[in-house]
Amino acid sequence: MTTPLYYVNALPHVGSAYPTMAADTLARYYRLRGRDVLLVTGTDEHGQKIQQTAEEQGKSPQVHCDEIAPEFDRLWQLLNIHYDRFIRTTNPRHELIVKEFFMRVYEKGDIYRDFYEGPYCVQCEEYKDAKELLEGDLCPIHLKPVETNREENYFFALSKYQQTLETYFEQNPDFIQPDVRRNEVLGWVKEGLRDFPISRSSVTWGIPLPVDQAQTIYVWFDALLGYISALLGPNQTPSLDNAIAEWWPVDLHLIGKDILRFHAVYWPAMLLSAGLPLPKKIFGHGYLTKDGRKMGKSLGNTLDPFDLVERYGSDAVRYYFLKELEFGRDGDFAESRFVNTLNADLANDFGNLLNRTLRMASKYCEGIVPAVQTDEDLSALAAQVIEPTAQAYEKLAFSHACESALSLVRRGNKYLDEKAPWTLYKNQDQAGVERVIYCVLESVRIAAILLAPVIPGMSRGVYQQLGFSPETWNQINWEETVWGKLPPGQTLSLGEPLFPRIDP
Repeated sequence: MTTPLYYVNALPHVGSAYPTMAADTLARYYRLRGRDVLLVTGTDEHGQKIQQTAEEQGKSPQVHCDEIAPEFDRLWQLLNIHYDRFIRTTNPRHELIVKEFFMRVYEKGDIYRDFYEGPYCVQCEEYKDAKELLEGDLCPIHLKPVETNREENYFFALSKYQQTLETYFEQNPDFIQPDVRRNEVLGWVKEGLRDFPISRSSVTWGIPLPVDQAQTIYVWFDALLGYISALLGPNQTPSLDNAIAEWWPVDLHLIGKDILRFHAVYWPAMLLSAGLPLPKKIFGHGYLTKDGRKMGKSLGNTLDPFDLVERYGSDAVRYYFLKELEFGRDGDFAESRFVNTLNADLANDFGNLLNRTLRMASKYCEGIVPAVQTDEDLSALAAQVIEPTAQAYEKLAFSHACESALSLVRRGNKYLDEKAPWTLYKNQDQAGVERVIYCVLESVRIAAILLAPVIPGMSRGVYQQLGFSPETWNQINWEETVWGKLPPGQTLSLGEPLFPRIDP
């Protein structure tokens, strides 16, 4: 699976982190299920916007890219994101793949030379249709005036693939998800596909055309190939055949809806032209908004993810954006809601349940896991939430996956209050005390696995406080959600609360 390749015109923001957290969550889920997973991320480093930004700062474009690209990697580390490949489109191996791909399409007869004149958004790196523009000739995404460009460029014959794409979309209804994104794409295609320029004569920062050194390959034609060049092994000779040998076609492109046209229309047509298989699924998530407006670097209304992680921790940031915002729809950020959600779910429900039960186990059971005893209602609920949680992850319904797992945690809190082990202890019902404590701790253990894709740090902490070794956690898998895997007699570790309540 792939995240977008992020544009390095400025430092990463929460809008960049959002799909990367989602991709990492899905990758962690499938690894728990025993699947081989290759998660690709990286940076898109060519084009007019990069060239202009570097010039404004008095730097070469390469120096600018070399300063910004590592910041994406640093943020991924802070957010506990475990990617497998990080591709930079300034990598010389990537350039070889782009040129080979270009020549395949060129020799197919799908590239020709012509003049183009029209409105161009530098921020989008895209020519716009005049009817898309807002009053004042503003880009509808970036709310900035477009330029009118006239250039002699090389064009890709997209219109040639009109019928082929229509048929493919009809025969593969799950290719573009969610349905609202699919409908957008079908609407675009129905209006009629137009050939688009794949080179620029006025931009020098990029890969030269193999057939015309005076022209630079259009940034999108270049960047999309990063998904393929990233698949090259470190010792493989750069070639398309080597790159696609093991992992292509990709199972999932995870993107923002603002770049849907490039991925769902241009990219499939390009691949068809080059004779390569199409991706299996493209999922376009919604915008992150702040004060009701799309969050973006060019709009100047971003959230600093480095600051959020520093103040609240990676699990907190991951949890809020994946649980509280329905993935696929737009979602607005408000810090008060952020704090309230974390306090309610992670501090009060999950963290407090573990902490209070561990304290009781220390007081009533000498700090060891009691002998196995089962409450049928609680164990039955645990069994019932596993499959819905799994299905939610696979549908990228991360908020539903979190809710499903939390239902077990909330029932554990209620169960603890109902059974009142402190009263059972006073009444000298030691067997009853041990049954309650075992069942609650086992519920927490199972919930930790169910939530591990979203909050890996806190879930690991749960396992450590339950007395498991780090090696045990590193080998954990989805099958461990079966009831009764908490070993009786294991020494518990009563430490600090895993998620202390945040003071608003």
